Amino acid sequence: MSATAAAPALRDPAWLRRTFWWLLALVLAWPLLVGTEFKPWVLFDERNREPTLRFLASFLPPALAPDFLWLVLRETWRTVAIATAGIALALLIAVPLTLASTRVLSMSALSGRMATVPFALRQGLRVLLIVLRSIPELVWALVFVRVVGLGPTAGVLAIALTYGGMLGKVYGEILESGSDGAAQNLLRNGSGRLQAFFYGLLPGNASELTSYTVYRWECAIRSSVVLGFVGAGGLGQQLDGSMKMFAGGEVATILLVFVALVAAADAFSAAVRRMMD
Repeated sequence: MSATAAAPALRDPAWLRRTFWWLLALVLAWPLLVGTEFKPWVLFDERNREPTLRFLASFLPPALAPDFLWLVLRETWRTVAIATAGIALALLIAVPLTLASTRVLSMSALSGRMATVPFALRQGLRVLLIVLRSIPELVWALVFVRVVGLGPTAGVLAIALTYGGMLGKVYGEILESGSDGAAQNLLRNGSGRLQAFFYGLLPGNASELTSYTVYRWECAIRSSVVLGFVGAGGLGQQLDGSMKMFAGGEVATILLVFVALVAAADAFSAAVRRMMD
């Protein structure tokens, strides 16, 4: 190495640019924090400290009575059932809407430009998917609790509508972003849309479609617990009741079971993804 080689820089050459972006982020975030009245220091206020510690202390020991554990086990199974039934109904909504709204499966688009009526129909179906996924499942659950009453039915229908919109939207994007040459050739040679889908599009996109579906099922399990707080059944409804009764031990047990349930669902979905790879 030459003796006259330049000494290493003593200062980061990008520090000025990095500092600028940090300051810009702070300037943009500050009005948001002020607007939302974000005050985390109130957690450590003297007036809040004692009730918080007393509430956390009530979690110990967790409730382990056999009757209560059986009740939690039953509600856990109901939570999984709500999520699974909701996803099954969501698929019944998403798959037909995806096939009808995907441009790749359009006969009239083979010439390069889709005809007016098919184009309007597909845009209408895409608007329907937007409406379904724009309304949170919690809002749908509140509506269905009024219609069908308290219980799992409201949760199943709420998950079905919101997740039907989500699945339909993502399914369409997956199909249209992949290779469509085989499907186009099948359509040009007289095949129907279903044949073009099953033999032209599905083989190349099955892994991605399955992976996303399993991921949404995992999300539906978490959502079904939240829906229980508005009376849609499952662990959430039991958790809501225990919190209202200030039964900290029961709350701790339900939370531990819920963590174990989410971990099991995550492990199952990861195993399915590995099988599809």
